[in-house]
Amino acid sequence: METFFKEYVDMFKRWSDFEGKSDLKEFWMAILINFIISSILTAIGVQAIISIYGLIAIVPLIAVNIRRLHDMGSSGWNILWWLLPIIGWIIIILKLVKPSK
Repeated sequence: METFFKEYVDMFKRWSDFEGKSDLKEFWMAILINFIISSILTAIGVQAIISIYGLIAIVPLIAVNIRRLHDMGSSGWNILWWLLPIIGWIIIILKLVKPSK
């Protein structure tokens, strides 16, 4: 169980590192655990807690996304694809599943 949360904890430890690299496992485990925590908080239904968690997690999640893009040899600016609904999301997800260089 300790290794399950390691990548998630590392995401918060490296919250300000926008220039490094994150491998595939580190990225997807952080996303998975974030999804699980968000789902639990949504099931509980306290909007204030959900909002606070979202504000705390947004910068580390952006940082891990940018580091993952760097690990594939892409520019961190490709994260802006998230702003384009559906087509942009498909493009960025296809970029994020590529193996490391």
